[in-house]
Amino acid sequence: MGVGCDRNATDESRPARPEAQQWESAHDRMLSVLEQIKSRIPQDNYFLGDADLVDLKRQLAAQPQHAHAMRGALMFEIGTKNVFLGNTTLGIEEQKAAFEHLRQAGVPQSVFDKLFFSIGVSHLRKAENDNCIQAHSAGSCIFPIREDGVHVDPEQATRAIAYFSRVLESQPGHLPSRWLLNLSYMALGRYPDDVPPSFLIPPEAFESEQPFPRFIDCGSNLGLDTFSLAGGVITDDFDDDGFLDIVVSSWSPADQIRMFHNDGDGTFSDWTERAGLTGIYGGLNLIHADYDNDGNLDILVLRGGWLGDAGRHPNSLLRNDGHGHFRDVTFDAGLGDEHYPTQTACWADYDNDGDLDLYVGNEGFANQLFENQSDGTFVDVAAKAGVADGGFTKGVIWGDFDADRFPDLYVSNLNGPNRLFRNLGNGRFEEVAGPRGVTGPQDSFPTWFWDFNNDGALDLFVASFSQSVDPVAADFMNLPHGTEMDCLYQGDGKGGFVEVAEQMNLRRATQPMGSNFGDLDNDGFLDFYLGTGFPDFDALVPNQMFRNDGGRRFLNVTTAGGFGHLQKGHGVAIADLDNDGDQDVFHELGGWFAGDAYGDALFENPGFENHWIVIKLVGRQSNACAIGARIRVDLKNNSATRSVYRWVNSGGSFGGNPLRQHIGLGQHDQIDRIEIRWPTTGTTQVFENVPADQCLRITEGRSEFESLPYPKVTFSKSPPPTSGHSHHHHHAGDR
Repeated sequence: MGVGCDRNATDESRPARPEAQQWESAHDRMLSVLEQIKSRIPQDNYFLGDADLVDLKRQLAAQPQHAHAMRGALMFEIGTKNVFLGNTTLGIEEQKAAFEHLRQAGVPQSVFDKLFFSIGVSHLRKAENDNCIQAHSAGSCIFPIREDGVHVDPEQATRAIAYFSRVLESQPGHLPSRWLLNLSYMALGRYPDDVPPSFLIPPEAFESEQPFPRFIDCGSNLGLDTFSLAGGVITDDFDDDGFLDIVVSSWSPADQIRMFHNDGDGTFSDWTERAGLTGIYGGLNLIHADYDNDGNLDILVLRGGWLGDAGRHPNSLLRNDGHGHFRDVTFDAGLGDEHYPTQTACWADYDNDGDLDLYVGNEGFANQLFENQSDGTFVDVAAKAGVADGGFTKGVIWGDFDADRFPDLYVSNLNGPNRLFRNLGNGRFEEVAGPRGVTGPQDSFPTWFWDFNNDGALDLFVASFSQSVDPVAADFMNLPHGTEMDCLYQGDGKGGFVEVAEQMNLRRATQPMGSNFGDLDNDGFLDFYLGTGFPDFDALVPNQMFRNDGGRRFLNVTTAGGFGHLQKGHGVAIADLDNDGDQDVFHELGGWFAGDAYGDALFENPGFENHWIVIKLVGRQSNACAIGARIRVDLKNNSATRSVYRWVNSGGSFGGNPLRQHIGLGQHDQIDRIEIRWPTTGTTQVFENVPADQCLRITEGRSEFESLPYPKVTFSKSPPPTSGHSHHHHHAGDR
């Protein structure tokens, strides 16, 4: 039986397209294309290659010795580039060598401040390499740094303090230096006592808004702390054994996608080769769904984001055979004809014909809506449908905001208005973001539809993305800043929205990339996690967790819960990986440049002693994995009843939760009523008096549900004996 449903589908291979005749299969063709992209990294990829470094060195060699200003500028740029490439020690030496030339050139103090700040950042980066990576612990880089996160080797953080202090001598209001100065003292275990009082950010600025149990990073114990750059993650059951597996990617065209199989005994095995993924490189983001209704969950890999015209890499559609083995069918499926830089896409059955269609958000090129032809192929109908938005799209999400059963589409754009496309039900859409008041923020990134207050109406979250340390530091210190805040639009279920971020305690400067939502404490209300950061090396800001306080407000529980990882946060998946009834948090970590790799984190949920239910829907007339179906769970407390609502999807726009839905029930050990509304037919199924704390499979049209025997396991507490320590695999240079 396949994953997610009982459907059977034929698996007849289609003939290769004429242009693919030279390859044995579409899979082999993709492997060849990806190998070519990988081979051209040194020449084509500014972020990972060294072609520009070679050019800078050539320019330096051509400068006369007395050209101090030009030589100093070039040496500074060469040093910074080497730090970006991971040649950190060499880069620091070159940055410092630039100082004497700039001094002799008589440049203004502002130039020295820029140089000193960069050298301080480089030393702090070296401190992370020596301590958080080479001597990794569960507390490494967890903000505020303390206990086992304190650096064993203090040399580099001490040097960083000296340089940040020099900047602050001439610019006392330089917020990035002040922020990193406090971080450096934390790394040494000398915060707050030794921080100069005029530059201290007081400890109370970082306190959580309520107590929260601490989640511990156990990724290294399980061999899941894959050392990589920015990428995606999805968690789901790809071989239908009842346990959630993990697939991770890294944006580098040289980095292999990895699959970790949940062995059901508290350990994970690397199934990358067994899954047929060898040679499938790159991917800034991943999303999954059963696109061909065969009962098996397939994977889409998204590539080329942030690279402009040079990022016109093909995406990959990986078809699952039901045993966790994949083949790349992109070219056969019609998804490889035109490709543009992207890192966001979303599945939905926009025309309600029973199979999933795909919207891909591109950066600076027209977006694409691929209509599923029900034969394993897709046709781009974006222009005809009126959704070919040409903005710099960073997030796309489907949701039926007006409750007419036809999924609508929200598009989050960077440096421009966001779009809300209302589905007219006839194959076309109308753009209504302006009239509905949901165009902001103007610089936005991740987004999602959800029902945060359990009123049965979809709400919309859209995060701001300004790419600067200044507003984050200012936000912690309650200082004014002009940066856009995140937006939370509360829906009325009839198509209207009201922006409520401030009254929900969410007027924050967070700047997230990867993010997702889930119910960590099983109270029935959705919490969310933001993976923060941006490509610059000074972007050491904590990832942030917000607990939903009964739909009345959100409370920041980052530091109490141990979620404040300082490394750049990308794909987030919130899932019960040990089947113990509460959701854990997997976070794909790592930056953009070659020298900014880091290991992924798995934060284990300590438990909240609340009840839960897991519901796995199987579509028959609706799409097989039931994306777009609405679940309503009614809980009776004496004479009062409260409801919990979920729409089947994989969460936010950057990270993939399981499609089976985990629903917290609070103290209720019995469910009064479960109602499923199926998207294609609009029919409902009702089940009454269901005991809590179990996993159910509900099939469209069947009067009885099935209980699924998913046994609880305990995570291994020691690293896999044959894996070594993955943090020791470096990308470049002295890392």
